[in-house]
Amino acid sequence: MKKYLEMFSVFFKIGAFTIGGGYAMVPLIEAEVVDKKKWIEKDEFVDTLALAQSAPGPIAVNTAVFVGFKMDRYKGAFFTTLGAILPSFLIILAIAMFFKEIKDLKAVESAFKAIRPAVVALIATSVISLSKSSKLKGKAFIIPIVVAACVTFLKITPILFIIIAVIGGNLYMAKKGGSKQ
Repeated sequence: MKKYLEMFSVFFKIGAFTIGGGYAMVPLIEAEVVDKKKWIEKDEFVDTLALAQSAPGPIAVNTAVFVGFKMDRYKGAFFTTLGAILPSFLIILAIAMFFKEIKDLKAVESAFKAIRPAVVALIATSVISLSKSSKLKGKAFIIPIVVAACVTFLKITPILFIIIAVIGGNLYMAKKGGSKQ
């Protein structure tokens, strides 16, 4: 039971003290599960993020599911996921209960304006960390830049790029003769 409480508390702490959504949580999850707890290796974390991002749902919750499942199958996934989502649920519940009283307070508005730069910094940290550990070689670093530009400026759905990457990766591996079946 101690292991489950530790898994729950790690993700609860991350969920409770991260503002800005799943991508802002990524560097904190990495620091806890890779660097501090050593539950998974850095390469495995990058693969987990790729899967979490490709699966439907929030990246932080998906990452919690994958890490928990690796730790102890379904029970692990249950406790890490519960830890990741419970803080948000409780905070939203509290906000909903008191929203009418606090929505027009200058202090609340100012706090959220002040938090925005920190969220951007957390997301940027995640991008930098992932780019360093992605082991892109040669001109391959251009691919994420082009994809990001297409999604941002041309409004092309990211789903299309996921499908292209799956097909392209399989074709590449088949051509190399390294496909595993």
